[in-house]
This record gives sequence, structure tokens and C-alpha cells, in this order.
Amino acid sequence: MALSTAVPANSAESDQSAVAPAVAATLGIAVSGLRSQKGDVLVCLSSNPKYFPDCRKDKDARKIKVAAADAATFQISDVVPGTYAVALIHDENANGKMDMRLFLPREGFGFSRNPKIGMGPPKFKSAQFEVGVTDANYAVKMKYIL
Repeated sequence: MALSTAVPANSAESDQSAVAPAVAATLGIAVSGLRSQKGDVLVCLSSNPKYFPDCRKDKDARKIKVAAADAATFQISDVVPGTYAVALIHDENANGKMDMRLFLPREGFGFSRNPKIGMGPPKFKSAQFEVGVTDANYAVKMKYIL
């Protein structure tokens, strides 16, 4: 690793800012198991375990709405390196939220790394993945309880 030397304040080079190039990847998401093409797929890309999988209060999360008819594959661009998890909701009635019935989801859901679902949603750790500087593709299988 090369180390740089400090440039004196009176140097002609001191007014040039050394800006590192922007580094970001594109995530390709392939969704399988949608039971219909009705409504939307609500996507949450979060790096904060505190707000996963419900990222409505996560101001830093990337929230995307994709028409269910177009959700077989989609991309999330300009993702900076870090640890993330993805949560999907198949919002069949397009009301912008997960509908529940007796504490059970009435609409489909899916998560990165397709963790096993027990009582309640998975933890961030079971859905997390690393994003580097190269593009990556992930597959998410939708699940339905009702």
C-alpha cells in the first residue's frame, strides 16, 4: 500500500481536492413464487438491523415499489459497499402495506438469502449479505401463509 506525503499549504497542488472515485454496485434481484401479477412488490434494502424487516422508519433504507407484473427481475443501483438485507412484500391490493389477519400476513413476503420462517420475521443476520464494488445478483423466493 502506497502512502502519500502531505502537500505544503503554499504548494500549487494544495488547491486541488483529492476526491476518491465513487464506488457503488448494482444489485440484481430475481423474484420467484409470486402468486399473481396484481399490485406491487415493495422492496426494502436496509443496512440497519434495528429496522429490519419493517424499514418504514429507517430513513437510510432504500425503499422501492415495483409493479408485480414487472418484478420477476429488477435492479437496485448505486449501492455503496456494506452489509445489507432485503425484505419484499407482495402488496397485491396496492395499499402500500402488509395486510394482516389474526397476526398472520395475508400477502406474500420474501427476504434475501431466503431464511427459514418460524414464528415471526427473520432476524437481520439471517438475511444479511455483503455488497462490495462489483455488481451482484440475488434470488428471493416469495412465501404466502394465507
